[in-house]
Order: sequence, then structure tokens, then C-alpha cells
Amino acid sequence: MAGSRRRRRRGRARSLQQGAESSALADATLTSSEVTIVGSPSKNTCHASGSTSLLSSEPHGFADLLDSLLHEIIDLFTSFHDFLAFIGTCRAWRAAVSSFPSAYTFSFPPVHLKPDGPYVPPHTGNIKPMLLSNCKWQLSEPSKKNLSLFCSVPQNTPDNMYYLGCSCGYLIFSYREHCILVNVFTGTKVKPPKLPPNNELGEFCGIGILTAALSSPNSRLLLCSRTSMFEWQVGTNSWSEHALALERERITQILLFNGDIVVFDSLLRLHTIRLAPQFSMQEVAIKWSFLPFDPMLVVCGDKLLMVHLLRSSDKLNGSYRFFKVFHLDFSVRPAKWVKMEKLDNQALFVSLDTRTPTFSCMSPERWGGKSNCIYVAKLFEDPDETWTAVELGQPVYYDAGHAILYSSTFPHDYSLLCSLWVLPSSVYGSG
Repeated sequence: MAGSRRRRRRGRARSLQQGAESSALADATLTSSEVTIVGSPSKNTCHASGSTSLLSSEPHGFADLLDSLLHEIIDLFTSFHDFLAFIGTCRAWRAAVSSFPSAYTFSFPPVHLKPDGPYVPPHTGNIKPMLLSNCKWQLSEPSKKNLSLFCSVPQNTPDNMYYLGCSCGYLIFSYREHCILVNVFTGTKVKPPKLPPNNELGEFCGIGILTAALSSPNSRLLLCSRTSMFEWQVGTNSWSEHALALERERITQILLFNGDIVVFDSLLRLHTIRLAPQFSMQEVAIKWSFLPFDPMLVVCGDKLLMVHLLRSSDKLNGSYRFFKVFHLDFSVRPAKWVKMEKLDNQALFVSLDTRTPTFSCMSPERWGGKSNCIYVAKLFEDPDETWTAVELGQPVYYDAGHAILYSSTFPHDYSLLCSLWVLPSSVYGSG
């Protein structure tokens, strides 16, 4: 009986989405800059410039469906393409996405962003800001490699910028007193007020995050230097500055976990930050039995995971790399990292540039992926493969497909946009 109901729901979802894909793709490109969507093998190209309005007519009766039913449909998605078809159907369906429980409960995988430009070798001199006039990127799905989205930063934008990270579907750039947010999927921009002078953002130490979707009344943009956190409440005209007691150590990662802002610094210290009712910062006591190199934190439901890339060797095949994953056990004091032998039915998505977002995805087999795997966004140019998948604990010997795991320089130039995983801003809702 339950299987029959699931089949009926899937059939209903497919029928509701038929015919909506082309309009959804147009609706996803609400931008004042050019956005190109390329599909293969037909090689059809769609150019969208200027302002694109929402669909002029809504499917009869579909707009009246209950959010609970629409959430069941959303839960059946296996790709970002399905999501575009859904939000392009009508305004009511787009609004239903905002009440979906969490961006991290979507069953389709994140989209891969590959900077569209020549490979830049590791930087050996002074770090310089990037030229946004040359900033372009390509988006592709792990499950649908025949569909790509090409996008770029709007032309009427300050050109010299440092890349500070990606959050809630927006790229974050800053240079001196200027800051802009660029929507990864549309190229549209948001320009916050001017930052305080001498903010020390960029040049190896800047990192940023949005605490919620821009449409949320509680959304804040946080930018961290070695000494300060700059807070902008979206919609206001000024920044607040908070002192960070980190002895000028660089924050390597910042993320949201169980309602708290969590920061990880270069000394492997974990801190929780709260902005209300007043700014406070507290270190989490952790007992370390090992010292990982360049660890990556991933939120997986109610667990905080740490992904660690290790090196080893054997006499027969030489050196190899492999991943270990730990979860932080908060039930003991001090907290401790506990090794996970398997990820069960989960897959993790990471980039070796820790300023970028990380994701977990349940039941990846639904979209053609594999459980117990770590999907790593490559930092190096490769026209055929833009990411690699490694099974947890599996030894990976050197070859061209896994060269990223053997690099000692992450990222190749800290000022540049790098390869990463991302979800569209619309999946983060308005709450």
C-alpha cells in the first residue's frame, strides 16, 4: 500500500513538472547580466538579458495545492533541474519552497561551480585582488552532466576584489571599503553599505557567511578578518564591528550548526558565536588525540563532522591518500572526535578551499551517486572531470584524476574564485 502511494506521488510530481522545464530555466535567470544555459546533445543556447518577469499565467488548480503536498513533491527531486522546473511553475509553488524545513534536507545533490578561465598556478608572490571583469563560471550537476549554466559578475561592478567565500547561493567579494554579493545562479548582485576602513579583509585572512537567506528578516552578512567580525543586518545602512579573541589566528571555516555560528581557526580551536541579545564568543573544549592537516567541517543533520585527508604508503604501490571522517561527541566533557567507520546512506560534498560551503546528501543512489563517498570539487582545470568521488577509507594512488588530493597548496591562489559546491539561494527559504 505504501509503495503504491509513493508511485502515485511520483507520477503526480512528474505530470505536474512536464512542460514546465523551459519556462523554469528562463525564470531562474532573473538578471540584468547575461546568463547562458547550454544543453547537450542538442546544444541549444538560451540568452537572457534585461529583466525577466515571472510566468504570466499559472497552471489552473496547481496553485491551490497544500504546502504539505508540495513538500512531498520536493522530497522526490533528484536534481537541481527538477527544482528549477518546480519553482518555475507558479508563484505559489515558488513560495512553498520557502517553508520547506531546511536547505540541508533536500535530496538532490549540490551543483558544481567551475571557474571559467585558464588554470592559475600556485601563487608565490604577494596576493593581489582578482579582476571581476574576468570572473565567469560554469555550473553543472553531478546527475545531469549534459546541462550547464554559464554566468558572470555584472559589468557595472568594482573590478578589484578579494573572494571571501560562498554562502546561501551568493559569492562574497570584498576590497577595502567595498563589498558585493553575487547570486551564483543569476549573476545579479547585492551591494551592502561601505565597510569600515582598514578592515584587513582579504589577503589570506578574509572569510564570510550569510546567516540566512537574504529575504529573511534575520539575515546577516558576517565578514571575518584576523581581529574582527563585521556584521551587516540586511536592509540596514551600516556595519557593526565585534572584536575576535583569536590572537590574530586566521579563521579557516565558518558555518551554521544547531542555531549557532561556528568558527574553526588555524589552531584547530572551535568557537560558537551568538549575535543576540549581544555579541558573545565561546570556545568549545575539545580533547584531541591527533592533529589533522587542513580538516573540513560538514554539518550532517544534528551531527558536526570533520573530514580529514591523510597520507600513507605501502611497499608495493608507493604513497597514497585516503579520507577519515569523525563526528564531534558533545555528550562528554571535553567533547571529543569519534571516528566513523562508514557514512551509511550519506555522501559528503567538500572543497579543499575551506571558505566554501560543505554539504551532506542522503540516499545519493537516487540521483546516480554512491553512499559512503566524499565528493571533492577540484581546484585544478580539467575539461572532462571537475570533481572526484572517493569512498571513505579507500586508498587513492596518484593519477591525473586524483591529482587534487596530492597538492600541497590549497587553494592555488587565495584571492581567486575556486571550484566549489553550491545550492541556489531559493532553497534556503525565507525563515
